[in-house]
This record gives sequence, structure tokens and C-alpha cells, in this order.
Amino acid sequence: MAAQETEATQQPTVSNGEVSSNGAAASDQVVQTGATAQDPQQQQPQQQQPNAWQVIKGVLFRIFIIWAISSWFRRGPSTPDPNTPAGAPRVPSRNLFPKDTLMDLYVYISENEVFSDFNNTEALFWFQRDLVYGDWTTGEGGDGCYEHYQELDTPESVQQNGSLYIHVYFTKSGFHPDPKRKGQYRRLATVHTTRMMNKFKRRKFLKTKNLLTGETEADPEMIKRAESHGPVEIISHWHPNLTINMVDDHTAWVKGSVPPPLDQHVKFDAVSGDYYPIVYFNDYWNLQKDYYPINDTLKKLPLRLTFCPLSLWRWQLYAAQNARSPWNFLGEDTYEQSDEDQDSVKVALLETNPYLLGLTIVVSIVHSIFEFLAFKNDIQFWNSRQSLEGLSVRSIIFGVFQSLVVLLYILDNETNFVVQVSVFIGLLIDFWKITKVMDVKLDRENKIAGIFPRLVFKDKSTYVESSTKIYDDMAFKYLSWLLYPLFGCYAVYSLLYVEHKGWYSWVLSMLYGFLLTFGFITMTPQLFINYKMKSVAHLPWRMLTYKALNTFIDDLFAFVIKMPMMYRIGCLRDDVVFFIYLYQRWIYRVDPNRVNEFGTSGVDHSKDNSAQAADGETTTTTTTPAITDKPEEEKKND
Repeated sequence: MAAQETEATQQPTVSNGEVSSNGAAASDQVVQTGATAQDPQQQQPQQQQPNAWQVIKGVLFRIFIIWAISSWFRRGPSTPDPNTPAGAPRVPSRNLFPKDTLMDLYVYISENEVFSDFNNTEALFWFQRDLVYGDWTTGEGGDGCYEHYQELDTPESVQQNGSLYIHVYFTKSGFHPDPKRKGQYRRLATVHTTRMMNKFKRRKFLKTKNLLTGETEADPEMIKRAESHGPVEIISHWHPNLTINMVDDHTAWVKGSVPPPLDQHVKFDAVSGDYYPIVYFNDYWNLQKDYYPINDTLKKLPLRLTFCPLSLWRWQLYAAQNARSPWNFLGEDTYEQSDEDQDSVKVALLETNPYLLGLTIVVSIVHSIFEFLAFKNDIQFWNSRQSLEGLSVRSIIFGVFQSLVVLLYILDNETNFVVQVSVFIGLLIDFWKITKVMDVKLDRENKIAGIFPRLVFKDKSTYVESSTKIYDDMAFKYLSWLLYPLFGCYAVYSLLYVEHKGWYSWVLSMLYGFLLTFGFITMTPQLFINYKMKSVAHLPWRMLTYKALNTFIDDLFAFVIKMPMMYRIGCLRDDVVFFIYLYQRWIYRVDPNRVNEFGTSGVDHSKDNSAQAADGETTTTTTTPAITDKPEEEKKND
């Protein structure tokens, strides 16, 4: 971080543009090259605004990883190795470079992943003599950091999607990294690490057009490239900043017991058993939007290298942030989505006020708790519900349709895998609710095509025999007068003015956009039923309360963090519907004398009966029976 602050004040100017520094303070400065200015179709599409919940959940997930790593450090002694004599425990190792070791830095740039051309002076990018291991006071800014900038000639192979590698060597003072130099090379005095400098990213081209005219607003050059390279093109990208960190660490690591993901960076010597100093390529603050493609017109590659010491705990943070082990089975597409999610976290850390960021994390934890409680109470309510009186069954069925449309839409648009799983689970829960509001049976006599049993759906008796069904049908009848014209207008608008991949995509996007815009109207039938029954006692108020609190939290984020206007309007209209629910609860008070479906009420009738018996001794008034003594049929009617 100290190097990053130094870089923010040092911005050398080159012939083809400015080069940004590698740090938080200058992360919004991008190198503009002549190639990118002359070839606009090579630019990546504009990055979407970071999603608030992705940012928050990403931060919480990484905090959990950091906690897990810390718990590993607090573990007891290592377990005995069965391969050692008598199961003796493994011996702790030491750092091969003691504190304050004098070192030399060699940095080579090559097109080969394995480097051996040490005599090529053109390959030597940077040589820094007399660095002190663990020193935090030397350097240009007095923080132990050194910086070197240079422009590289772009090799022809790299312009054709080839690779460019950086080879970093740290040697103790007086030694050389070339193994062929006898007397000047020593294996235990040399630390070596390699990394590919360029990054391959996928650029997807969606062939969309107006379904009526067949025209498209896409760039003709992009269309030609899509026809020649296919819908997915792999392009090499470049970022001009990179930081080389040497971790100031002398922990007595035990081979085989280093917790992941730290074990990927701690390298042990096979003979001595000791470990080499940890060299870490730090590109955490290099945002994805700052990468630009390498093409035939890009003749120079600007590169700014920074060397800085790094503390152990900060290295753990960076290692945990870059850990991808939970998603190894999901493929490269998910890795790219993970990079975009991390960019959202970085932007939030750079641009959000620290106090507001802390408040956001606290509120997000509360939001997650409320979300879990709402889910739990919703399941409990429908699982224990015996009567459907007062509940809109048609709204439940429409909710299944809505969840199905959302799932098909995100599958068609290749949304994040985690989002797909969450929507799929929500759809399964909606299907489960169908079995609670309707009688679902298999008709094995009237099979489909004579093979498959037919599913038969029938309304439950508690729904048919009550007035709820009449009110529910009436509500959707009135609702259709409003929904159908809006649906038709939206369908025509989407067909005339929006481009689509095909008719299937048009149907899904039209349905999804309509539900996103006017989906809140489907909440109104329950309001109509409440109005007709003059009661709200049948509603799951715990679940509604938790969801309402989450909606208010969404309001906070919607107006504090950058959000699309439609999302903000969606939060506002949900609030309006919930306030109508509250108004109905206020005007339709709960009668404590009312007997519920279990034959009980909110009044202690045993006390009333004893009081009436005492009055009967002195008066001749006849005592009426208690409410709980009514016949079963009369209780149901009540």
C-alpha cells in the first residue's frame, strides 16, 4: 500500500499516452494507447454497475476465508508422519534468507515460460542491487519500495495471441541466477518465480437483431470478426502495472501442514527442508476494466514494476482474496465472473466512505438473518397450514410461473452460476407450495401417450367451500383488465424497439421485463381478499414482517449505492404494497373472542365460567355455554 501511494504521485508521460500507477489511489487511471484509440471495436463492452449484494456477499465470503486461515494458524502441533521412524513429528523449517539479508533483484522478460538466456542483455528488464530483506525504511519513498518503468517492444508472436512471461530472481549479494556460472551460482541463495504477463479474456458476441426488420445496431467490424472467429473470441490483454512483493516472514512452517491457499506459495527445499522467501505477484488492485487488448497496431507495451516488502497478515488477505478453490469444478467462465465480482468489491473499497462501508457490512449481516428467518417462517407457515381460507391460491400458482420465467431467462443469458442455483432452489420451493394449496395426484388410468401417468391438480376443499375462491377469481378477473392491455403494449414495444437473438429469446425477455415492471400487481389479489373478508388474521405475518424489513434495507442500499432506476422503483412499490397490508391490519382488528380453526380463542373462558357460576348463586339469570363448548360444525362456521 505504501508503494501504491508513492505511485499515485509519479506518473511518467510517454509518447502514446499516460500510464497509471499500480495502487488503490490511481486505480481509476487507465493507460490509453494509440491502438485502443484507433481500434474502438477492440474495446471491451462497458462494465455494468457493481451489484450491491454481490459486493457485500463477496466481502463476507472473503472474511470467512480469512477467519478459516487464522484458525489453521491456531492449531496444535502437527500430526506425526507415518513415513518417519517411530512416527516422529515433522521438524519445523526456517527461512533460507535470514532477516536483513543483502539481496540483488534480476527481472527478465521473455516469450519462453522456462528461461535460460541469462546472457541476453535485452531480456534483462530490471536489475536492482543491494536490497535488504525485511527493510521498510529504504527506497525512493522511505517505505522499502523501489520502482522501475520501461516500454517494451511488442513481439510479433504476442500480437498474434502469444504469451509473454516475467522471470524474477532474488539472489544473495554476490551471487548470480545463472546456473552455468560456476562459483557465482548457489541453489540455496537463489529465489526464482515466473508468471505470464498478459491475460487471456473471452469476448462474447451476441448476434441480436430486430426480429421484424432483420437490422442490427452492432458494429459491422464486430459482425465480421464474429463470423470469422465464432461467437466467442479469446483475446490477449495487457495491464501496465505489477507489484512484486517479498513477504517479510520467518514463521517456522512445517512441510505438509501449511494451510491452503498459503501452501501454493511456500516452497521448500527438497534437501535441507527449509523454505525459500515467499515472492508474491500482487495485481489485486488491477481492475478488469483497465486491461486493454493486444493487437497488430499495438507496438509498445508500457510496464511499471514495483518492488515492496509485504507483511504476513496482509499477504494472507491477498491470498484469501485470490483463492478460487471452491470453484475449481465450474470452468473458466465462472473464473471470469469471479473476477468481475472481485472488481465490484475493489470499487466499493476504493470509492465508498469507510464508515458507510462498515455500516453496509453490518446491515447486510442483519439482512441475511432476516432473509433466513423469512424463509424459515414461510416454510413453517405452509407446512402447518390446514385451511386455505383467506389465502390467494392463484397468486401462488402465478408465483411458480414467474419463478420459471426468471430461471429460463437467466439460463438463456448465461448469468452467474450461483444466481442460477439460487433461482432454481426458489422454483423448487414454489413447486412444493403447490402441493400445499392443491391436491396433486397421479392419474395412472388416463396416461399421456399411453406411457406416462397424468398429473391431476384439484383445489382443496377448504378453498372451494369457502368464499375465498369467489373473491380470488373476482380479483384476478379485475386484474386481467389491467394486465392484458399492459402486457400487449409491452410485447409490441419489445418487438419493435429491442433487438433479440431469436423468437425464443424475445418471448423470455418480454415476459421477464413485463414481470419485472408490473409483477408487483400480482400482490394485489391478496389485498382484495382481505378487503372482502374484512380480516388479515390468515396471513403469515412473521414472514411478511421479515420481508418488509429486508425491503427497507434494500431501500437503504438502493439510494446509497449506485443502482438502476428500475431497481429503486421496485423497492419503492414493494413498500407501498406492504404499507397497504399494515393499513388493513390496523382497520381489521383481531377479535380476541373469535375462535380459530383449533377451537380456541384469546379469552380464558374458564375464568368466565367460574364468574358466571358465582353470579348464578345469587341471581336467577341463565348462564350461556362457553364458546369452546359449541359443536364442531358451528366452530367452523365461526
